[in-house]
This record gives sequence, C-alpha cells and structure tokens, in this order.
Amino acid sequence: MNEARYLYCIAEGNEKITLGNIGIEDSEVYTIPYEDLGAVVHNCLPEPYKSEDNEVMKKWVMAHQKVVDTAWERFGTVLPLGFDTIIKGEEGIAPDENLKKWLKGDYENLTQKMAKLKDRAEFGVQVFWDPKIISEWVIEKSPEIKKLSEEIKSKSKGLAYMYKQKLENLLKKELEKEADKFFKVFYEQIKSCVDQIKVEKTKKNEEDKQMLLNFSCLLFKGKSKILGEELEKINQLKGFFVRFTGPWPPYSFV
Repeated sequence: MNEARYLYCIAEGNEKITLGNIGIEDSEVYTIPYEDLGAVVHNCLPEPYKSEDNEVMKKWVMAHQKVVDTAWERFGTVLPLGFDTIIKGEEGIAPDENLKKWLKGDYENLTQKMAKLKDRAEFGVQVFWDPKIISEWVIEKSPEIKKLSEEIKSKSKGLAYMYKQKLENLLKKELEKEADKFFKVFYEQIKSCVDQIKVEKTKKNEEDKQMLLNFSCLLFKGKSKILGEELEKINQLKGFFVRFTGPWPPYSFV
C-alpha cells in the first residue's frame, strides 16, 4: 500500500494536474495544491529508496532531476527538494493531509523563497587555466624566477637539480598568488552580472587544465547573454578556458 508521498519540488501555482509517468520507476507524478503552491509528488512506500547497485541509484537520481526540470518548464518557478524526500502519514493523518500541514506551517518561508527565485535560473560557471602556459607567463614577468631559470642551464647536473627544486618552489608560490588574484578578479567580474553567486568546490584537473574556480550563479533567465559575454572576455585570455552550463532549476539556492 502506497502510504507516503515522494516529494520532488514545490511549484508556483495551484493547479491540480498530472505530469504523467515520468517519476522514479515510471511512477505517475502529480500535484497536490495548497493555496497558491503545488507539491509535485508521486505515491510511494513510507521508506527510503535504497539499492546496492550504483547504476540503479544513478537512474533514480536522474529521474528525480528530470521531474524537477519538467515541473520548472511547466510552472516557471520551483523550489527543488533533495533526492529521497518522503512525507509519511501519521496516526490518524493521511500523507496528503500531513503534506498540506507542512505546507501550511512553512507557507510564509516557502512563498518568500518562491518570490526570490521567480523567473530566475541557475547557471554553472567553471574557469580553468593551463598551468604550463601560466607558468611560462609567470617566469617571464618575475625577474627572480627568470634569472633562476636561466642560471640552471649553466650549472652542473647536481647543482641544476637543486636550482630546479628552488625554481619549482618559487613558481608554485607565484602560481598560488596568481590563482588567488585571478579568483578575486573573476569573482567580481561575474558577480556584477548575477543576482546571487555561490562558490562551489573545485574539482579534479582535466587533462592539462586545472580548475581555478567553480561557481553556481542565479540570475534572470533572459540575462544569461550578458553573463555569457563577460565570460567570453575571460575565455579570450591566453591560457584560460571557461565552461558555462545551464539554465537549470535553482538547486543550489534553495
């Protein structure tokens, strides 16, 4: 017996509709309205979705995201919830009533969030640099490092090794300084084009590229071109590369 409701997101509007069998395990997804909000749900057992199979888990998470994306396209503004958010019934209270009880209790907070996210979308911005190209540039602009680099050529094998170690340490420190400087410059550059910006963890290097920054950005759907133009300026810099993704529902800002 399906005695619980799996909750994907809260949507703008109070339509009572079905979105079809697009949920996890092809479950029928529908809305439960309350005032001017709608909870996007499917019927489920009152227990978490668990599997030892990573591919199955991945499929469920992808289905969850697909439903949120579909609701976002349909309703315009949504508050996404994390995977495996389940509302159970309680003694004497059906799951639908329990869900509406939660919506009622948190109504002011939910509507405030909905207003902040109205007509906005999330975009991902990642900036990479090529350490080899940047290192060459740092060597050229630093008299100390450039001198040391030249001296290595005339040293014996043993001394050259020591000089090389010193050069690598100096270069590493300079690259860290440059990374910090460029992070701050790019942060301000990108911040000027968006409503909100969230700093995410940088991910592992890709081939010969190192990730310098990873941002989630919230802005009006129609203003992505302005951000794109600003990012193209960064992408034109020698040794820098930009990845710009979206629009997405505002997962990072709920």
